[in-house]
Amino acid sequence: MTTELAFAFGGPALMGRIRATPEDFFVDEIIGFSATGSGEHWLLHVEKKCANTAWAVKRVAAFAGLSERDIGYAGMKDRHAVARQYFSVPARKGAALDWNAFSDPDVRVLSAERHARKIQRGALNGNRFVIIVRDITGDHAAADSVLGQIQQRGVPNYFGEQRFGRGGGNIDKARALFAGHRFERNERSILLSAARSEIFNAVLARRVELQNWDRAVTGDVFQLDARSAIFGPEPIDEVLADRMQRGEIHATGPLWGRGALRVGAEVAALEQEIVVTLADLCAGVVDAGMDQERRALRIRPRDLAWDWIDGETLRLGFSLPSGAYATSTLREVVASPSV
Repeated sequence: MTTELAFAFGGPALMGRIRATPEDFFVDEIIGFSATGSGEHWLLHVEKKCANTAWAVKRVAAFAGLSERDIGYAGMKDRHAVARQYFSVPARKGAALDWNAFSDPDVRVLSAERHARKIQRGALNGNRFVIIVRDITGDHAAADSVLGQIQQRGVPNYFGEQRFGRGGGNIDKARALFAGHRFERNERSILLSAARSEIFNAVLARRVELQNWDRAVTGDVFQLDARSAIFGPEPIDEVLADRMQRGEIHATGPLWGRGALRVGAEVAALEQEIVVTLADLCAGVVDAGMDQERRALRIRPRDLAWDWIDGETLRLGFSLPSGAYATSTLREVVASPSV
């Protein structure tokens, strides 16, 4: 469970309710392109409330008379939220679609423009969040201090609770998968991702305990901020240390798989020490044919701002890169059954 992982700033200063209403958790997808204005698809900007992405896809596909497989989207969005995201829908020849006529109690089409291609999974820059925390108790000044530190240093880039299923049950299922139990293809993919995420979180938690999750350690491999490119290991000098401090680069942790660890020295020893304790998960993802990859240990929320609506209500706004979890930022400030 992520609630048991090490905290970067001493633990949350507040207790409060997150997602008391769907409107209290708003997320808007940030894509790195605009509609082309012509082409064989529609680019829809959709707002959904209390509906997951799969449900919204089903409703859009039904309206367009298409298979759900035909609908493209970049990422999954939470059900217990108001979420805006983009879908691509093939424009059927000879069939005129009036998206103004689309009507659903949980899904709204905000805009529809012609577009040249289908949206592929992962084709987004990030997400913008506005989150309201209610019924707060705790030390406001301490919370403000932690938020100030997050602005400067970022937060550990833990995988969130969503990755592990209800009560963390995906890890037990992953172990069952590795023991020979059969699962459907889609669920198998989810379980493999959960196993890798568990290994990564364990390594990151150890780096947080050692207070070097946001510092360069001998043997580190680095990732460019909000990009997939990695480099290293290489000697740590003043230039590299300065780039780390300014958030241009981040140290990385393992997404486990086949092949040798790229890291060296101290970092290799630390990672090997941790993965020994999760040897069954490591062996399982290797046997499944997954290759070694790296993920940034730190995220820097962009445009982080907050205000106290009243003595018991806090509003936060920030943007995160693709693949990062809002709950990883929230957990450093507020404890809640929803985080």
